[in-house]
Amino acid sequence: MKVLPIVPAVSVFALLFASTAALANPVGEWRVADGTATVRIRHCGPVLCGYIASTITAPGKDVKNPDPRKRDRSVLGLEVLINMKAAGENRWTGATYNAEDGQMYSAAMSMQGPKALKIEGCVPGSSMCGSETWSRVR
Repeated sequence: MKVLPIVPAVSVFALLFASTAALANPVGEWRVADGTATVRIRHCGPVLCGYIASTITAPGKDVKNPDPRKRDRSVLGLEVLINMKAAGENRWTGATYNAEDGQMYSAAMSMQGPKALKIEGCVPGSSMCGSETWSRVR
């Protein structure tokens, strides 16, 4: 009965796949790489979005926003991950807003483990990109 050794191998593969799939859930609260803020990622209809949930100092204003009417708003509650759509296994793409420079960037995020989320941002239409890894708070 050569089939029996295959069954345990398939079971081990199923367990590995199940644990990988469990990692692919960025919903929750994340501390940004420099530790100055947390971002809460949640479902926004069929996509994911992320909002600034807390800052370690008094929250500032969105003073670099290109729209002068928005420059007096607090960064607390500001949407910084926008329209993040599933783009393959364990990867989402959309846009990100950087309140530090008031610019929008193309964005991608992917789970690097149960407590690590890699965020990548690129200038639209350019190969200029940067990334950082956020740590799960809860």
